[in-house]
Amino acid sequence: MKQVVRGAAVQASPITLDSAATTEKACDLIREAGRNSAQVVVFPECFISAYPAWFQFLPAASKELNDLNVRLYKSAIDVPGPETAKLGEAARNANCYVVIGVCERSRTNSGSMFNTQLFFAPDGQLVGKHQKLTPTGYERMVHWGGWGDTLTVVDTPFGPLSALACSENSNPLAGFDIISRGPRIHAMSWPPHFIMVGHGAPDLAEISLLTARHFALMSKAFVISACGVIDHDFYKELAKMTSKPQEDLSAGIADGGSVIVSPGMEILAAPLPSGTEGIIYADLDLDLWIGSKLLQDFAGHYNRPDVFTLEVDRRGGRYEDPEAGRPRPGLT
Repeated sequence: MKQVVRGAAVQASPITLDSAATTEKACDLIREAGRNSAQVVVFPECFISAYPAWFQFLPAASKELNDLNVRLYKSAIDVPGPETAKLGEAARNANCYVVIGVCERSRTNSGSMFNTQLFFAPDGQLVGKHQKLTPTGYERMVHWGGWGDTLTVVDTPFGPLSALACSENSNPLAGFDIISRGPRIHAMSWPPHFIMVGHGAPDLAEISLLTARHFALMSKAFVISACGVIDHDFYKELAKMTSKPQEDLSAGIADGGSVIVSPGMEILAAPLPSGTEGIIYADLDLDLWIGSKLLQDFAGHYNRPDVFTLEVDRRGGRYEDPEAGRPRPGLT
C-alpha cells in the first residue's frame, strides 16, 4: 500500500516586529492547512517576527537601524515560551507537523539572537529546533551562529523530517549531514527577499527553486520550500526612515517563490506569484523516494565512506548550556 503524505508551504508576510500578532497569524495559517488535510506545514525564515531586511536600506551606523534592531530583539521569542505554546496548540488542532522560522532570544546572553527553525509534532509538542549555523551577510549584525546539536532530523511515522534555513541549504557539508540521516521530507525556510551582489544576479524565487530541486536530487527527499512575502505596511514605515518613496524600496525585488519538489526534481506545487500570500499543497507519494534512492543513494550505496568522512561536533554551544558541564552528544 502506498504511503502518501500531504505537504504544505506557507507563503506569507509577518506582522513585522509584532510577535504576538504574527504568532496568531501563524496559528490561523496552521489551522487552515490542517483543514486542507496537510500533514507537514512549512513556514518562511524568521516568520516570527521579522527578517532584518532593513539592513539593505539603512546605513549600518544609523540611529534608525539601531532602533529597528532593538525592536527585533524585543519581539524575538524565548524557546520554549508563550509563543511556542500557542504554535504547539495550533499544530495539535491541525493534527500536523509544523516547521516555522523564528527569531530566538539566547537563553543565557541577553543581547544575542538566533535564526531558528522550530519543529512541532501533531500532539503539539515542540520536538526540535535548528539554529542557522552561519548567518548570511548582514544577518550577522543581529544573529549568532547556531550549534551542531541543532542539525535536527525529527523521526515521524512517515520517516525522518529535516530542515535548513535559506542559503545553508546550499552548504555541502551541512547538506550531507542531513542527507546522511535519510530524510523523507526536507523543509526549507526563506526570507521575503534578499539582494545578491552583482549585475544580473538571480532573485530569491529563482535561487530558492534551483536550491530546492538540487537538494531533492542529492537527498532523494521531497522538498517543501517556503518563501516569505514583503510586509508592505512595514515598508511604508521604512520608507519614512529613508526619505524615499515606498515604491522605490521594493523596486526590482521579487519576493515569494514557494514550491514543493519531488525526489526526481519534479515541481509538484508551482510557485506562487511574487507578492502573493497563500498556501500551496502537494501529495507526496513516498514510493517515489524509494525508487529514487535505489538509483542513487548518496548516503548509502552511492557513497564511498572508505574515501569520504564527515565529522560533526554535536556537543552544542557552551555559552547556551545553562547546566555547565552537563554531558552533551559528542562527535559523529
